[in-house]
Amino acid sequence: MYEKYFGDGGENGIVPMAAIAEMTRTVSDFTKVFILSIITALSFVDSNDNYYITFKFNFKDKAGSALGIIEINGLTKSYGEGKGVFELSLEVEKGEVFGFLGPNGAGKTTTIRLLMGFISPDGGKCSINGLDCRRQSAEIQKSLGYLPGEISFMDEMTGTQFIKFMAGMRGMKSFKKTIELLEAFELDPKGRIKKMSKGTKQKLGIVCAFMHDPEVLLLDEPTSGLDPLMQNRFVELILSEKERGKTIFMSSHIFEEIEKTCGRIGIIKNGRLCAVEDVEKIKASRTKYYNVIFETEDAAKLFSKEPVEVVSVNKNIVAVAVSGDMTPFIWAMSKYKISSIESVQAGLEDVFMSYYGSDKGGKPLRTL
Repeated sequence: MYEKYFGDGGENGIVPMAAIAEMTRTVSDFTKVFILSIITALSFVDSNDNYYITFKFNFKDKAGSALGIIEINGLTKSYGEGKGVFELSLEVEKGEVFGFLGPNGAGKTTTIRLLMGFISPDGGKCSINGLDCRRQSAEIQKSLGYLPGEISFMDEMTGTQFIKFMAGMRGMKSFKKTIELLEAFELDPKGRIKKMSKGTKQKLGIVCAFMHDPEVLLLDEPTSGLDPLMQNRFVELILSEKERGKTIFMSSHIFEEIEKTCGRIGIIKNGRLCAVEDVEKIKASRTKYYNVIFETEDAAKLFSKEPVEVVSVNKNIVAVAVSGDMTPFIWAMSKYKISSIESVQAGLEDVFMSYYGSDKGGKPLRTL
């Protein structure tokens, strides 16, 4: 089975020196974190005068240490002009899948970079398993898997070479989980990375993030570029890892994905948290949506001017959002002849949009 994916190169994580040289010119976040943890690097020459390099790790587990706690306390990183994250505080418990929601520029990637130790905060602190994310990032990596939002691979490598490179740097002894992941995502890694599609590169990134069986995972837009089938495979993977007690911090734009996998979510807006709540609780306690169907379009137009939160008007159907007291909504309906009323299940996207209305604080952007 090993030869099917990795050929005759053996299981020692050996990578051509030329590929390493290429990597060092444009090291990405994805590889930077592992390079921090290299203890020894031994180079040698084969019978054809080809230079190779192998990497070894020297990670020591702390006896009795608890894995998976992510703590963020008053974390601030400002880039000026209101960009960055500000006084961010949250905690992710061991064995929890935590969803981090927000549009581009809200601060999701900055938060993950701070957790990875790639950048220093202006204030506050963050830790994983009690270890400071900036000062002790190398030690944290023994129990961490990371998938960045924008993956920069060494394009001259094949997928197989990159997997071997990452495995060698992590000191992996077995490729059993790697092969399981390759099969689950229907990925043949033998081709050159520069010729791979966006979706194929994303699958390669997922394999590398999970293949060493980490206790903690930080995933930034993990299904970007994947087709619906592979998105479902990813959801299955997350649920499987959740059952095994893994701790996962995941940012995503795909609400269905978050709803299926996460127990809690954090909603970030302009670098600040709007809410951190249980997924089911937030759906039940927030805005409820109704489609009110009138006998005529004129009646629908008149109703839309009532003091209720109208989401959209489509011919004789008015979509209404109701928060808290139902009395104004019922009183407004009593003035009109109504054919029927439909209650619309509030999904996570609707909850999200209740926080992300228009910039002027108006009606939700999403219509029903």
